[in-house]
Amino acid sequence: MAKATKKQALGRGLSALLKDPEKDIKSVEDENASQLVGTIIALELKSIEVNPFQPRTYFKEESLEELASSIKELGVIQPITVRKIDFNKFQLVSGERRFRASKLLGLPTIPAYVRIANDQESLEMALVENIQRQDLDPIEIALSYQRLLEEIELTQEKMSERVGKKRSTVTNYLRLLKLDPIIQTGMRDGFLSMGHGRALVNIENSKDQIKLYELIVKNGLSVRDTEAAVKKYHSNSTKPTQKKSGETAGYQQDTQALTRRLNTKVSVVASAKGPGKISIHFKDNETYEQLKKILLGD
Repeated sequence: MAKATKKQALGRGLSALLKDPEKDIKSVEDENASQLVGTIIALELKSIEVNPFQPRTYFKEESLEELASSIKELGVIQPITVRKIDFNKFQLVSGERRFRASKLLGLPTIPAYVRIANDQESLEMALVENIQRQDLDPIEIALSYQRLLEEIELTQEKMSERVGKKRSTVTNYLRLLKLDPIIQTGMRDGFLSMGHGRALVNIENSKDQIKLYELIVKNGLSVRDTEAAVKKYHSNSTKPTQKKSGETAGYQQDTQALTRRLNTKVSVVASAKGPGKISIHFKDNETYEQLKKILLGD
């Protein structure tokens, strides 16, 4: 108990030190900088700003309220990490959910580790720490990997070493970013697992991806069912589909003429041997009655 009291007192002392303009700590070479390392400090929430490099941009309101309820009962168990950017001004490196939940409660302070880092170091710390979290969805992780590649300019090999993941694991996450944004949103909302996403990414056509995604959600398809559906898709969507599209294109001039004549959308689909169909679209009953008069000669 005495040890815990001592650490809390040290935290309060450092908190006061950081507010002393004459002893302002600006770099790791400053006199009192070493006192910050590995020490928890109670920082005022109003002195902390959100990290512009935060890799996580999606926060569920319900989840934040649940966290706020937990903090109200138990306090902030895991301190946030911030970096010092100016006199008594700090920027979040990690822990934005805890920070947001504490603000919801109207708490005056929050326990924090203070770091001194430049912009690139701050981004890298935020990204790597974010990837290690257990509550991230696959798209958030993939976006963090992508930023490490593009903004920190790490190779996939170096990045896998930095985050402690196999290179193949990193590659699998990055491939998810090839999915249509609608499907990525579905994964973030929990409608799809990473296994579903890894199967869907093997379909290049975005519209076909979405069609299968809708079937997965509607019918509750398992990952194995999805893999089988993707395999069936590839066995069916080869040259015949392309030929059908080419044959339909031959009716383009007639389709345009019918569209002008009927003043509504007309589509013509025909197979290579000739059989096909003409589709005439109407938006309401009034349009339907007008089309009927033209076609029936009433």
